[in-house]
Amino acid sequence: MTQESPVLVERQGAIGKLTLNLPKALNALNLDMIDRMAAQLDAWETDDTVACIWIEGAGDKALCAGGDVVALHRESGSYGEQGASQFVQDFFTREYRLDYRIHTYPKPIVVWGSGIVMGGGIGIMSGASHRIVTETTRMAMPEITIGLFPDVGGSWFLNRMPGRTGLFMGLTGAQFNGTDALYCGMADRLLPAAGKEALLDALAALTFTADEDQNHVLVSKAVQSREMPAGEHPAPNLRVHYDVIQELTDGATLPDVYQTIVNYSGDDEWLQRAAKTLRAGCPLTAWIVWEQLRRSKHMSLADVLRMELALAVNMCSNGQVKEGVRALLIDKDRNPRWQPAKLEDVTRAQVDACFAEPWSRSPLQDL
Repeated sequence: MTQESPVLVERQGAIGKLTLNLPKALNALNLDMIDRMAAQLDAWETDDTVACIWIEGAGDKALCAGGDVVALHRESGSYGEQGASQFVQDFFTREYRLDYRIHTYPKPIVVWGSGIVMGGGIGIMSGASHRIVTETTRMAMPEITIGLFPDVGGSWFLNRMPGRTGLFMGLTGAQFNGTDALYCGMADRLLPAAGKEALLDALAALTFTADEDQNHVLVSKAVQSREMPAGEHPAPNLRVHYDVIQELTDGATLPDVYQTIVNYSGDDEWLQRAAKTLRAGCPLTAWIVWEQLRRSKHMSLADVLRMELALAVNMCSNGQVKEGVRALLIDKDRNPRWQPAKLEDVTRAQVDACFAEPWSRSPLQDL
């Protein structure tokens, strides 16, 4: 492949290497990239000369800042229009299928999650067997700012974070670093950003076998031996704010939790930003976050992704995504005119409609 390819495919010994290659767009995922990655993972699964997969982002700023939401804006419906193109369904179907593939892949997958890892980037990273963060890692699920919701398995992994930190992160889109990612179960090891090539060389030098379980162990030991000392990790946000987050989310209803968070009056800047993001965010999204976590608590990963596929298509059909992306990235006025405009104006019927499957058989039924 040429250097212009949106996904670079390389080999280094028994390592199959995939590089998301749109650095100017912070490696935002488009449908072509999703399809190329899926096809290559299929090919490498049956290739006995490939023992381990490595995924990274081009440049040093991001693994992946999320999905190509500008394309979704173009293909989504406006308020009152009720409709999204086939592209929207195809995009999310194939993205979620790729995420599921990574979660269930038999060979070790190492994801180098340095720099920005948000939205669809977390989808790529969360299912990998070896999720590496660095001192530059910045993670978030900020979909409430664009009228979407924490997808790519967000219903699965947010529910598995300590206490109600997942609910808080989904509602506020709060950023968290590599230390936080270890704490909340979104990463396995924290390595220095400068150590990427040394780790890749060490992995390529391993004596892999036909035993995939043993290969997982070999990779784990190689990664562990290069971990940054705990005393050098970035200062945490989640662990130190855990008790406050529990207090802010200790409400029986979403309106209770919403009011407590947006009315936060302390002087902590991280919590102030979280409150500000929720206040400006899409009211319907806030209800979706509350409901998706409630509904998915005991769901399988496959069922979660099927539920999220219906949500994604419906949120692109009802005008929320169109307006959210317009305000943030198209017109850049940062003044989204959400409909409904207030949390209390959202009806139960509107929330339920977002979860209603717009098909008789889910495109992800075979997962």
